[in-house]
Amino acid sequence: MSTVNPPRASRLTAVLREGERVTPLELFFDLVFVLALTQCTTLMTRTPTWEGLLKGLLVLGVLWWSWVGYAWLTSVIDPEEGAVRLARVAAMAALLVAALCVPGAFGRDALLFACAYGVVRAAHIVLFTIASREDAALRRAVTGLGFSTAVGVGLLVIASFTGGALQLSLWGLAIALDMGGPYLFGSEGWKLVPGHFAERHGLIVIIALGESVVALGVGAKATIDTGVVLAAVLGVAVAAALWWVYFDVTAIAAERRLSGMVEGRELNEMARDSYSYLHFPMVGGIALLAVGEKLTLGHVGDPLKLVPTAALLGGAALYLLGHVAFRLRQVHTLSGRRLVCAIALLALVPVTVELGISSLATLGILAAALSALIVYEALRFAEVRERVRHRAAH
Repeated sequence: MSTVNPPRASRLTAVLREGERVTPLELFFDLVFVLALTQCTTLMTRTPTWEGLLKGLLVLGVLWWSWVGYAWLTSVIDPEEGAVRLARVAAMAALLVAALCVPGAFGRDALLFACAYGVVRAAHIVLFTIASREDAALRRAVTGLGFSTAVGVGLLVIASFTGGALQLSLWGLAIALDMGGPYLFGSEGWKLVPGHFAERHGLIVIIALGESVVALGVGAKATIDTGVVLAAVLGVAVAAALWWVYFDVTAIAAERRLSGMVEGRELNEMARDSYSYLHFPMVGGIALLAVGEKLTLGHVGDPLKLVPTAALLGGAALYLLGHVAFRLRQVHTLSGRRLVCAIALLALVPVTVELGISSLATLGILAAALSALIVYEALRFAEVRERVRHRAAH
């Protein structure tokens, strides 16, 4: 995107972004998303059933798509200039209200959640409309997004008056139509700063990993015994392994790939698919992992039931599968080792439940599997790894 910007005389309009640095206001906005993510894991932890996990992921999907919208927005305009700053703060307030409503998003607070979410998305569309005032192609893209957003919010409002399977179905349809908008209406017209866009998504992965660490503290009992200490250490090892999987090489190579592309449709589709879409299973996987860790810390000596075990091992597997899809979309190659590890973790779910393995041991198995994956990759691809990282450092 061109770095030539219009005069800054008026502060009532949007100002185009000048650089790739993530601003403090963007990080401030992400802090509200931290609460939203915590609320989603709390919702799933309180109801550790298949339906509870589905509800948590549905809410997370809705909130994720609102965050994605603002990631695209602030890759076009400067969030700290003009009226945009005030509008972002207003959107933060609405997102905070939506986050507070998460535990009751399918019950007493369903309508309030839908309305608060509607305000978040409306502010996003209004700001994008202002930003596209002198760009006809971007304006057409924003118009299509506005249509899919309105449909999605409308379905959530309707869902607030229903319950059971119908409510869940309406939520699923709302997410599908809202997320599908940029795909159905095409990618022409959108703009982004590649380095900024990649960094924003990397930071949100860090935030999600932070939630998995917070889960260790929330799930711990009042009495800190040997089992709790071991579980905490293993939980940190798991979080560190997931961090390594993404940031050691993948994030560097992906940002370089995105930054090397020419502005236009191909760049937009790459950013949409690999970041907006395929980062959601990574964040969702970490949320599921946090649920499993919370339940593990509460009863380290007891075996986990099927659903919590699926959250713990399946969450890590979903995270790895997100990485497999991410790499496949980015460079069109399949990471067989990560795919095998993910399948192995999924296969271990019924085995650990059937054998009655303790939750602490299950967490240890997960930490060992992820550590083995990292050690293998570090040794097997040492030269490639050093070449990628050395080039990035210079």
